[in-house]
Amino acid sequence: MDTQTLIELALQRYSPKEVGLALGVDARTVRRWHTRETEPPSYVSDAIRQRLLKFPDGEPAPAAFRFIDLFAGIGGIRKAFEAHGGRCVFTSEWDEYARKTYAANFPDLSGHVFASDITEVDAQDVPDHDVLLAGFPCQPFSIAGVSKKNALGRPHGFLDKTQGTLFFDVARIIEAKQPKAFLLENVKNLVNHDKGRTFATILEVLRNDLGYDVHTKVINGKHFVPQHRERIIIVGFREPVPFSWDDLELPPIAEGPKLGSILHRQDGTEPLDTRWLEGKRGKVSDKYTLSDKLWSFLKDYAAKHREKGNGFGFGLVGKKDTARTLSARYYKDGSEILVDQGPHRNPRRLTPRECARLMGFDDTFLIPVSDTRAYKQFGNSVVVPVIAEVARIMVPHLDAIGAKPVRKAKAA
Repeated sequence: MDTQTLIELALQRYSPKEVGLALGVDARTVRRWHTRETEPPSYVSDAIRQRLLKFPDGEPAPAAFRFIDLFAGIGGIRKAFEAHGGRCVFTSEWDEYARKTYAANFPDLSGHVFASDITEVDAQDVPDHDVLLAGFPCQPFSIAGVSKKNALGRPHGFLDKTQGTLFFDVARIIEAKQPKAFLLENVKNLVNHDKGRTFATILEVLRNDLGYDVHTKVINGKHFVPQHRERIIIVGFREPVPFSWDDLELPPIAEGPKLGSILHRQDGTEPLDTRWLEGKRGKVSDKYTLSDKLWSFLKDYAAKHREKGNGFGFGLVGKKDTARTLSARYYKDGSEILVDQGPHRNPRRLTPRECARLMGFDDTFLIPVSDTRAYKQFGNSVVVPVIAEVARIMVPHLDAIGAKPVRKAKAA
């Protein structure tokens, strides 16, 4: 089925505005494609098939379980759980540019709620769900002054220990909605933050205050993508289940993919995306190659730190290497991951599409924002196949957990 026919089918079910939202373009662009004033990009066919025509009459197929996506970013955790039969019924994300990317890839035409600031959402307004997902930001936890608050008759428990942090919003929704399970993701350093007190507080709240059976593990994305990226995964179940990290099927790190697997091929065999590639053979645009001035600065900066015995500097990598961790600051100078272009050219940054691949997103994932915003978004995202593997061993345990218990009113 050709692209023009797919566009016609999409417009039989949805308005040009809805189609545009799903594809990351405006309604006028969709109309120009429909009237053949302009030719649609190569990705449009697959995007229409996957995002607009996958459900009959625009309604989702029956879901194996329902989940909510908090601090959603661009939806990496959501993609992983949808791959295992889940349906998202609620999303929260405050950053307007991340919301734009998320909306382009998850148009939510079935009417699910997309909230902005989760701190302003009443937990009772969150739909019932089986699994809570949250890549919550790590903020300092302070438990100083607990005794003073107790003396004043102020709230205690997790309300006291986590108030003022975004983890508090995760905890209050878990308390109110009692999902069967949750998955939380954060940087590895959360484990050691404030000499381990932050992590201890989180586990105390989840286990003791909220009563969940909690399991934690640090997983390196290097098992699935050519990037060293360690993250702490916290999984919890409302009732004890025989969940075990031993069930993970992690490819050996030594045999993991190398950088060449995510780089643009530049030999004419990759579909041309004029945003990042140019010329008949699809060469990466020269704008991603570092200027002489920036390259000299980075080399001098690294040399100064080597003299001091520090390890600071740029990360120059080739096709057979594994990259450092992609960070949200990548847009500044790209120094943590610079692609070697040989002895006669300065190295270059990854393109946003290559960053998407480095995080485990396939090429149908739409990137409707500027390069700067895209670098920030992928630097803050999860490695999708890591979360998908955790989802694979979580989901079978959901059926063993009973219906949500009826909460008894507290005695006066």
